[in-house]
Amino acid sequence: MKCKLDENLGASTHRRLADTGHDVSTVVLQRMAGAPDTAVFERCAAEGRTLVTCDLDFANPFVFDPRPTAGVVVLRLPKAHGPTDVLDAIDRLIGALERHTVEGALWIVSSRGIRRFVPPSQ
Repeated sequence: MKCKLDENLGASTHRRLADTGHDVSTVVLQRMAGAPDTAVFERCAAEGRTLVTCDLDFANPFVFDPRPTAGVVVLRLPKAHGPTDVLDAIDRLIGALERHTVEGALWIVSSRGIRRFVPPSQ
């Protein structure tokens, strides 16, 4: 998977995805930290990268339509979460990517599993 990590995900997430063969870029490396969500979403779409984020705003497919993109992955973490919770969610994502593609879909990754939402074609 080609992905871009939002600014709310750090170096350990980057390493875990890269170590498992994924092509990883970040919002921070592209100097987009603090950019509006729409700009981040549009950049990911233009680059053909799946957005991986903890920002729940991206979980609204009516605002951020995943259909014309490489997909959106939102990590739904506990309110009091730590680095282990983030890496557990990333490991769950990596496992799911061995069987499914996120392209054109919204995935919500939580401790209970992954909810996949693929909007119907218009």
